[in-house]
Amino acid sequence: MSEQFIIDFSLEAIKTTLLLSAPMLGFGLVTGLLVSIFQAVTSIQELTLTFIPKILAVFFALILFFPWLMRLMLSFTSRILTEFPNYIG
Repeated sequence: MSEQFIIDFSLEAIKTTLLLSAPMLGFGLVTGLLVSIFQAVTSIQELTLTFIPKILAVFFALILFFPWLMRLMLSFTSRILTEFPNYIG
């Protein structure tokens, strides 16, 4: 196994991880900002108010992006399973 293979594999794994988490994190971030603005405008400072909208937003993002996430995971896994045996030995 060469050093270049390990570097390329690590970069591909990090890139895939970031792509898989980005939609959920983005929806959670936008929802958190909207709830914070709502709290600032209405002077409601309830700490538990942010949890339910964020959970629902992340769940909605997961449902919305699920087909794309599955294609991304399957393509990464198939590349690993097909290319990895070539570098063992």
